[in-house]
Amino acid sequence: MFEKALKGNNYYWIWLAFLGSLMAIGAFCYVRQFNYGLGLTGMSRDVSWGLYISQFTFLVGVAAGGVMLVLPYYVHNFKAFGRITILGEFLAIAALLMCLTFIVADLGQPMRMLNVILHAQPRSMLFYDMIVLNGYLFLNILCGWVILTAERKQVPPPKWIYIFVYISIPFAISIHTVTAMLYCGLPGRHFWLSAIIAPRFLASAFAAGPALIVVAALILKRVANFDAGKKAIDKMVTIIIYAALTNAFFVILEFFVGYYSNIPGHKHTLQYLFFGLEHNGHVYNNLVPFMWAFVALGIAGVALLAIPYSRKKNEFLLGLGCVMLFVSLWLDKGIGFVLGGFVPTPLEEITEYYPTANEIFITIGVWAMGFFVLTILYKIAVGVEHEIEA
Repeated sequence: MFEKALKGNNYYWIWLAFLGSLMAIGAFCYVRQFNYGLGLTGMSRDVSWGLYISQFTFLVGVAAGGVMLVLPYYVHNFKAFGRITILGEFLAIAALLMCLTFIVADLGQPMRMLNVILHAQPRSMLFYDMIVLNGYLFLNILCGWVILTAERKQVPPPKWIYIFVYISIPFAISIHTVTAMLYCGLPGRHFWLSAIIAPRFLASAFAAGPALIVVAALILKRVANFDAGKKAIDKMVTIIIYAALTNAFFVILEFFVGYYSNIPGHKHTLQYLFFGLEHNGHVYNNLVPFMWAFVALGIAGVALLAIPYSRKKNEFLLGLGCVMLFVSLWLDKGIGFVLGGFVPTPLEEITEYYPTANEIFITIGVWAMGFFVLTILYKIAVGVEHEIEA
C-alpha cells in the first residue's frame, strides 16, 4: 500500500517539500544541540522542563483522543465512524512519534533513554510511561494496518485483531493518565499537586484529538474527495463540545481551590499565569497573553461549534471553530500547564523560561515530522478508500 504515497499532484509534493524543509532545519538545530548540549536551550536548574516536554504532554493527549473514534465504533458499533476510525488510529501514530522524538530531544544525549530499560525502576512513572507509549504506538500500527489491508481486499478483518483493538482502548487512557502522574510525583511543585490533573488531561485530550481529526476530514474532503459523512462529523463535534466544557470546568475548579483556600502554593502559579506575579517589586507575566488567548479562543471555538449554522451549514466556520479550540488547548496544556508549574520555585524565587531560537526550530521540525508522517498515512488511507469505491 506504500505505493499510494508515491502518487500525488503538485500540491501534495509541494506540501511534503515544505514539511521536509522544516524537518531539515530542525535536524540541523538538533545536531547543534547534540554537539553543544542542553546549554543551547532556555532550560535551567529551576526550569528543568521546557518546550520539548510541554509539547510532549500536549501531543500525548492528541494521540489519546483517537480513542473517541475507536471506542464508539468497535464497542458500541456506531457505524457512522466506519470511514474515519482509521484517521484516528493514524493520527495516534503520528502524535506518538512526535512524543517520542520530543523525549529524545529533551534528554540531550539519546543514549540516556536506554537507562529506563537497563536500570528499570518499577517505582518510577517513567518506566510505565515508556511501556504505555510504545505499547500504544505498536497497537495502533498493528490495528490500523491490518484493518486497512482487510478493507482493501474487501474482506472482514481477522477476528484476532479485535483483541488488540480492545486492548488499545485502556492503553489510550493509560498514556495520558501516566503522563499526568509524572507531574504529581514532584511534591515541590504545588501547581501540579492536584487529584484532577489526570481527568483534566483526558478531557482536553478528548477535545483536541477529535478537533484535529475534524479539520483533517474537512481538508481531505476538499483536496482528496474523501467525505467522512455528516453524521460522523456531527457526532464528533458533540464529543468535542462536551469534552471542552468538561476541561473548562476542571480549570475553574483549580481556580476555586486556589483562591478559596488562599494557600499561596495553590494560588501563586494561577496568579502568575493569568495576572502576573509580583516579586521583589517586579511583576513577572510573560505567559499572561498566552493564557488569556487560551480563554478567548476556547470560548469562541466552543461557540462556533455550538451554533447550528456554523456547525451544520458552514464548513469553513466549523473548521475555524475546531482550529481555535485546538490552539486554545495547546496554549493551556502545551504552554501554560508545564511552563507555569515552575513558577514560583520551591524556594519562592521566580525564574521565567524563554525558549531559544534553536529550541523553537527543533520543536517546529518535530511538528513538521509529525505532519509529514500523518500526510503519508492519510494519503494511503484515502487511496485505499478510492480503490474500493472504484
